Amino acid sequence: MSLKSPAGYGATTTTTTTTQPQPQPPPTSLTSLTFISRAARATQTLVATRRPWAELFTPFSSFSLPLSYSDALSRIKKNFYHFRVNYAMVALFILFLSLLWHPVSMIVFLLVFVAWFFLYFDRPNPVVVFGHTLDDRVVLGVLGLVTVIALVLTDVGLNVLVALIVGVVVVGLHAAFRGTEDLFLDEESAVEGGLLSVVGSHVSQPLRNTYTRI
Repeated sequence: MSLKSPAGYGATTTTTTTTQPQPQPPPTSLTSLTFISRAARATQTLVATRRPWAELFTPFSSFSLPLSYSDALSRIKKNFYHFRVNYAMVALFILFLSLLWHPVSMIVFLLVFVAWFFLYFDRPNPVVVFGHTLDDRVVLGVLGLVTVIALVLTDVGLNVLVALIVGVVVVGLHAAFRGTEDLFLDEESAVEGGLLSVVGSHVSQPLRNTYTRI
C-alpha cells in the first residue's frame, strides 16, 4: 500500500535510528597511576613520620662496623632520613636534660617545644606558608635554629652547645653503626641517597666463576 503525503508537505521520510553502544570510560592509564603514586609518596615525605622505637635497635644483627668512610656516610644519610623524627626527639631530650637547673630556660624550652609538637611531631598535613608547601627538612631546620637562638638568649649558651655536641655524637654513632638493609626508603630517598646499602651482603660482592679441575 502506498502512502500519500498531505498537500503542501513533502514526501514523508522514514529515518531508521540505530542504537549506538554507549562509549566506555577510558581505562586509567599507567601514566596516571604512576603520577598519583609519586604524588602520594611526595606528600608523605613532607609530613614527619616517627618510626617505632624498637626499629632503632632491632634486629640487633643490623648493627655492624661500617666497612669504609663512604659506607659510614651512606648509612648516616639514609638512617637520618628514615629516623629523622626519632633523632629529633632524642636531641631535644638531651637538650632538656641540660636545662634541668635553669628554670627560665626550661620555660622557654617548653614554649618552643609546643611549636615542635604542632609543627613537626603531630601535624597531619604539610606546613604551608604563603601558598608554598614546606619540606619536612626545612621545618626541622627552622625549628632547630629557633630553639637554639631562644635558649642562647636565656644565657645558657654553653649548656646548649654541650647538649648539641652530645646529641650529634649519639645520633651520629647510631646512624653509622645501624645497617640500612632492612629499611624501606621511598622514591625520593632512593634518588637522594641511592639504593639501599647492601655493602657486606652477597648481593654487592662480585660474582666469581668457580671451575672444577678434572
